[in-house]
Amino acid sequence: MTDLPTAKTRPASNWSAIWVLPLIALIIGGWLGWRAYNETGIEIQVRFESGEGIQANKTEVVYKGMSVGKVKTLKLDDEGTSKGVIATVEMNKDVEQYLRTSTRFWLVKPSVTLAGITGLETLVSGNYVAISPGEGEPTRKFKALAEEPPLSDAQPGLHLTIKADRLGSLNRGSPVFYKQIRVGQVKSYLLSEDQGTVELKVFIEPTYAKLVRKHTRFWNASGISIDANLSGVKVRSESLASIVAGGIAFATPENRKDSPATDPSLPFRLYEDFDAAAAGIRVKVKLSDFEGLQAGRTPVMYKGIQVGTLKALKIDPDLSAASAELTLDPLAEDYLVDGTQFWVVKPSISLAGITGLEALVKGNYIAVRPGDKGAAPQREFVARPKAPPLDLRSPGLHLVLFTENLGSLDVGSPILYKQVKVGSVQSYQFSRTKKQLVIGVHIEKEYEGLVNASTRFWNASGITLTGGLTGGIQVKSESLQSLMAGGIAFETPQATAPLQKRIPRFRLHANREEANQKGTVVTIKVDRADGLRSGTPIRFKGLDVGKIEDVDLSEDLQSVLLTARITEVPERIARAGSQFWVVKPELGLIKTSNLETLVTGQYIEVQPAAKNLGPQKNFVALANPPESARQEAGLSLVLSAARRGSLKTGVPVTYREITVGKVTGYELGQTADRVLVRILIEPKYAPLVRSGTRFWNASGFGFDYGLFKGATMRTESLETLIQGGIAFATPDGERMGSPARPEQTFPLFDNFEEEWLTWAPKIAIGR
Repeated sequence: MTDLPTAKTRPASNWSAIWVLPLIALIIGGWLGWRAYNETGIEIQVRFESGEGIQANKTEVVYKGMSVGKVKTLKLDDEGTSKGVIATVEMNKDVEQYLRTSTRFWLVKPSVTLAGITGLETLVSGNYVAISPGEGEPTRKFKALAEEPPLSDAQPGLHLTIKADRLGSLNRGSPVFYKQIRVGQVKSYLLSEDQGTVELKVFIEPTYAKLVRKHTRFWNASGISIDANLSGVKVRSESLASIVAGGIAFATPENRKDSPATDPSLPFRLYEDFDAAAAGIRVKVKLSDFEGLQAGRTPVMYKGIQVGTLKALKIDPDLSAASAELTLDPLAEDYLVDGTQFWVVKPSISLAGITGLEALVKGNYIAVRPGDKGAAPQREFVARPKAPPLDLRSPGLHLVLFTENLGSLDVGSPILYKQVKVGSVQSYQFSRTKKQLVIGVHIEKEYEGLVNASTRFWNASGITLTGGLTGGIQVKSESLQSLMAGGIAFETPQATAPLQKRIPRFRLHANREEANQKGTVVTIKVDRADGLRSGTPIRFKGLDVGKIEDVDLSEDLQSVLLTARITEVPERIARAGSQFWVVKPELGLIKTSNLETLVTGQYIEVQPAAKNLGPQKNFVALANPPESARQEAGLSLVLSAARRGSLKTGVPVTYREITVGKVTGYELGQTADRVLVRILIEPKYAPLVRSGTRFWNASGFGFDYGLFKGATMRTESLETLIQGGIAFATPDGERMGSPARPEQTFPLFDNFEEEWLTWAPKIAIGR
């Protein structure tokens, strides 16, 4: 027997190496299946108006230069009335989050316009569908845009709205320039809600956003601007690109460099061109004279410099006026205030000279005079019918003349000194009372020293003829210019006489003789000017000692100022203490005085001062004559009566029916039981009154009736019958008594005694 080892046994295995390959194949297949599932795209449907340029399994969907999908199929859209094409697009799963309701698709293909060439890359790669992700709810159906959408407002940079009257040659993509450098583009445009303007959406690149300020002005820089006139030809264009494709330019005015940053929510205005933007302030002016004006061509001038343009002119339905729309230089903005004046300048030929001569070359234009800086801003004005007088701020002396008649004077008439023109008439108008004319005069600066408070002006228009049969005829004329156009001359007798007011006031005399009249000028203040006028005399004891030269209201409008010239003894009248009052007619049954004023008119009476208290030029007229003026010479007596009866001040006192005095007043006695009547006996008749004289009331008439003697009616005179009166008689012999003393009191009887009428003493009277 062989000693062999014992074999060890173990259970047989069920696994075989042959299964390795199937297992590997299974793993690879699963991985490929999972990968195929994971990379499977998302199918969406995009509706296009046309399938032109779109190819199935070729046209890609591109986002920022990367393919994110491909068109798989195309089919016609049979739903609805609008036929189109539905493209089934397989989108990458990575963009699933962007497939929302506001996501936009559009077809990109080559396009050549004036604004430029777009989609040039499609010439090599072919057309493609572009996508712009949006927000909203997830969706799988979309409607493609007909064209590329504008830049998103989320794009970094400045997004603005600009309003224009019309689109012009602007388009999407038109450039925006700053100093001829492209800094942005037009995103889109649409009509405003009121369809009155076009709203342009503009994008400014972030680098240049800070160039746009609050007062920045935008203008249409499209094409070429040509301005041709007698001064030459001016051609303006922003760039070659703007000539072809249109464009917008902008700038900030020099005077607005400190303008704050813009508010993107506020729209800007798009001006028609550079000139309109440079003159960007718009104002409206109502014109009564619009002859020769043309919208777009008529300039607005200030001292020979163009500061704006007439942009539009609309005539009123009644053809009597027109509304003008002007655009002015922004530099004038602070001066478009209350007080700014506009007027139309056109050639005018008159005797006063030729004005507006420059309008023969450049055409009629609108002139402007700015108001005071700081006044209330204003944008609507009413034009003057003619040029205003020189501004009071202009160099030289501005003064005012008053006259009753304008004569042949006109705006532009010369002001002459020794026959040298030193100024001109600037304006004329009625005074507030319409009784005088107010003439505005300007004396040139180099001659303003010729005028002072002593200057006298006179109307030097036309020819003055003086002379007679024996002395011959003398012809006077200041100059040929004043002979034709009218004129004012003046002379200054005193070398030093300072002017008292910033705008002096003078009287314009009718001629040189009147201007050189001697005397002292005074002012008299009265309550009313009834019947008073230039030329009204000033009298003393019936003699003319001066006359009124000017009548005007006081500054507070509460009284009237009379400017008068005292020509006779002015040193006695124009001094402190002199009194003036107005003499008026008084009519009545009882008293009639100053009757001559009904014919000659009212006048001023003066009572010179008794003492020399110094000169005085300003006076206040008395309401009534002073007591000193009413005192008259004669014998003053007092009559005591039980009652006044019909006696009144001014009734006559008679002797033998001859008036020898008058009643000057009456009053109650101290105990009120009597009436004291004051009378004044004329000096020549004073000797008739003696201590034995009897006074009686001669008012009315006496009537005595008897059966056998009949009726007797007695009256002192017709005058006493109408207005009453007092009569007296003086006895003869010893009963006559001594002469009456001043202020002596006599009884006043109601009736006379027959004996008194028989008294006839012989008394010498005075002269």
